[in-house]
Amino acid sequence: MTALKQLEQDLRAGRLSRRDFLKAAALFGLSAAAPAVLFGTPAYAASEPKKGGHLKIGTGHGSTTDSLDPATYENSATQSLGKAIHGYLTTLDADGKLQPEIAESWEASDGAKKWTLKLRQGIEFHNGQKLTVKDVIASLKHHAGADSKSGAKIIVDAFTDIQGDGDYTLVLTMKEGNADIPYQLGDTHLAILPANADGKLDLSGVGCGYYKLKSFDPGVKSVVEKFPNHWDAGTPHVDSAEIITIADVAARVNALTTGEIDAADRLDVKTLPLLARNKAIRIIETSGNAHYSMPMRCNTDPYKNNDIRLALKYAVDREAMLKTVLGGHGYIGNDHPIGRANRFLNKEMPQRAYDPDKAKSLLKKAGAEGLKVQLSTSDAAFAGAVDAAVLYKEHASKAGIDVEIIREPSDGYWANVWMKKPFCFCYWGGRPTEDWSFSTAYADGAEWNDTVWKNDKFNKLLVEARSELDDTKRAAMYGEMQTLVSDDGGTIIPLFNNYLYAITDKVATPEKIGSDWDLDGQRAIMRWWKV
Repeated sequence: MTALKQLEQDLRAGRLSRRDFLKAAALFGLSAAAPAVLFGTPAYAASEPKKGGHLKIGTGHGSTTDSLDPATYENSATQSLGKAIHGYLTTLDADGKLQPEIAESWEASDGAKKWTLKLRQGIEFHNGQKLTVKDVIASLKHHAGADSKSGAKIIVDAFTDIQGDGDYTLVLTMKEGNADIPYQLGDTHLAILPANADGKLDLSGVGCGYYKLKSFDPGVKSVVEKFPNHWDAGTPHVDSAEIITIADVAARVNALTTGEIDAADRLDVKTLPLLARNKAIRIIETSGNAHYSMPMRCNTDPYKNNDIRLALKYAVDREAMLKTVLGGHGYIGNDHPIGRANRFLNKEMPQRAYDPDKAKSLLKKAGAEGLKVQLSTSDAAFAGAVDAAVLYKEHASKAGIDVEIIREPSDGYWANVWMKKPFCFCYWGGRPTEDWSFSTAYADGAEWNDTVWKNDKFNKLLVEARSELDDTKRAAMYGEMQTLVSDDGGTIIPLFNNYLYAITDKVATPEKIGSDWDLDGQRAIMRWWKV
């Protein structure tokens, strides 16, 4: 075995840190390019993509409660399906850079309060209907209004007017300016669907994406096949694909090693040593803004009291959790969602550390000594979530907190536990901009504000920062908002996780792998090919 191969296996198995890898690579005289390959780009990618074949992806997500309405997309199974069958106004490339899709171009005016987007002509839906601005308007309005439960509600509700100018020009007007609108229009919920004659959307799974839906069995699998009339005829590569729900990580890995599936997401770090020894398996690791969280419902006792929320935050040994749960494949969090891939990460903010004595002091101040809480968990939240709960129980006990672990069923976890139970485990894929992250899950009234947290100063800064065009001023505002979320917010964010997934040697990928979401930015079906 070559030195590089041994280092590669040790890195992927978690026996070697990235820092130690770099040191060892230098000693062996390996090129500086080698680490880049191992940190997310398979060294085995074919030089030229091949056309044809059938791709089978096993995912740890998917539920019987899933639907074809993009407003309801809440897990990797539906998000991957959405990216395959639907078109979006904008998209991100593998480098995280904004790219046109249905919208060919966009222009801001009036302090970013007005956005004019030119739509691509000649786009065809899978039912033969030609896309015009009326379909885009109906698709956006689908997520708006008081009754909407969409994860994109907070984005669309910011528009005071959504109008067309001719058949292929979209005009969006806002009360307050937002410099990040082009990024937000690529939100996974904001798929562009065909509008019926009555103006309502066709929610049967018809889209204008690279693939058309062949079958949809929620919580089991979805099957798609290439749409021959897509406007971008040069891509993708495979003729068809399946997204198969395999909730149990051990079963997912077994299906991968036996060849039942071609790819498996959300690996447990405990499986990496075994997988690293399999020459037919390639492990891919990417790092971005994905993170694990523990939301507390701030409208529910005892989480109404911020001293109690802070005590629970100080009761986490983040370093131990990083080592035990992630095997070092990530980095510690500071109780806010802004990660290393964001532009305005507050690097001057002190890192919260494990401090049982401080937690005890805060509980005494709150009159909550001997605190008992229930923590809902399931590996549906993320691989290792049950282990993380057990570890947190141990940490918290040293702070005088009695944590009762509630093992929840994997099926229906996102429908029945998240946003329902007062204290649980959750994961977020992260967002490319600060405003997008904060607006989605922390703004007052956001549909996915899973802590029901409200802070007037935060919400005021949120409006001011999104329309501020001076980056220095914007950085200061977002820095203060990170502090507010960390010190007053209702969520514990102990870890930012790297995405870990694996493919067989029957699959090849581009050199650059997207890190904005799992599975190459949830675009594996479009970007990968069979060999």
